[in-house]
Amino acid sequence: MRILVAWDRPEQLELLELYLGLGGHEMTYTVDRDEVIKHAQESLWDIVLMPITLPDVAGGFEIFSKLKQISPDVPIVGVCEPQEVYRIVQFVVSGMAAYMIRDTNGDFFFMILNVLETAVEAARSVREKKVLEHLREEINAVRKLQESMIPQEIGAPPGYQICARYEPAQIRVLGGHPVTMAGGDYYDVFHLDDNSMVLIVGDASGHGMKAAMSILVMHTLVRMIRTQRYQDTAAFVEEINNQLSQQSIVNDEGGFITLLYAILSHDRQEIQWTSAGHPLPLIQDLDTGEIRPMSDNDPSGMPLAIVPGMEYETTITKLPKRFRLLFYTDGLAEAFPSDDPGEVKQFGEQGITRTLKECGNASLDETMERLFWESQYFTHGAGRHDDTSIVLVERLLA
Repeated sequence: MRILVAWDRPEQLELLELYLGLGGHEMTYTVDRDEVIKHAQESLWDIVLMPITLPDVAGGFEIFSKLKQISPDVPIVGVCEPQEVYRIVQFVVSGMAAYMIRDTNGDFFFMILNVLETAVEAARSVREKKVLEHLREEINAVRKLQESMIPQEIGAPPGYQICARYEPAQIRVLGGHPVTMAGGDYYDVFHLDDNSMVLIVGDASGHGMKAAMSILVMHTLVRMIRTQRYQDTAAFVEEINNQLSQQSIVNDEGGFITLLYAILSHDRQEIQWTSAGHPLPLIQDLDTGEIRPMSDNDPSGMPLAIVPGMEYETTITKLPKRFRLLFYTDGLAEAFPSDDPGEVKQFGEQGITRTLKECGNASLDETMERLFWESQYFTHGAGRHDDTSIVLVERLLA
């Protein structure tokens, strides 16, 4: 550590240098008040050691106050005579990190290095706590920004029910404390006309500010071009991809976004959709109980923002008379117990399918609750390591 020593007894400097040099630390000594301030202004220090009388208590407090103004985060350790110990109060109240009492035999010299190292470590812990608190506030702000893009209310056409839910990732760190992560999930539901409803689910790679900003960019683009009423889902996805490929905030450091864009036609009982690397939705036939992916093979194209000019495939899937559709992000399927000593197993499509079958007679809201609960339970309390979004669509009337 770098130690600035302001001392009032020149004859003790050699002894000070001997004791403080035991740790191989870098030290600068001065007995001049003006030089103390000059050194503090010109260099960065880990700690300052000074007597409170420089040359008297009033002068020492003036120096101390100036040092705190110059470098408020640098700890200052004071030294005082036994009869002056009551004077130390105003220094401690004003932020002095620690103090030592001089004894007539000079035994306090043995303790100086330990006191300085302890004070530096304590100051470092305080700074780290402030940084962590600041990061927590930033994460919350980013998470609120991301959540603000999620529609709060979704209107369903006659004969349909829709519910949707987003939950940020929550993991447990040392001590079992839960930490809620910022992420990049996104969904939207809106109507093109009286017979067509659009369902969008997206997921930006990574977590935090970059993922949330990536989704914000895509959300803005979707809002801008959705008024053009793209009836071809592949054309819509291709346009979004071309726009996102030009956004460095999305594709920097290998970032990308998966997307599932679908148009549900009420009158034709079919759904047209295009996937850009996103998990395929599941269809549940409420009459037979069968649950299957929306396609036997996966026609997904490359995720968005990687290669401009990509061509995507439009797929049309016929729907049962009474059905449920499940759109989700991979946080649901990829939930896993972190304490599993063997091969990591995920909740997966198998867990999702099992839960949907068990909820065949439950309400849509109850089914949504079970999907989140079962995937969380599967992690053995560790929490899902990725944010999770689910959109459930149900048609009960043929």
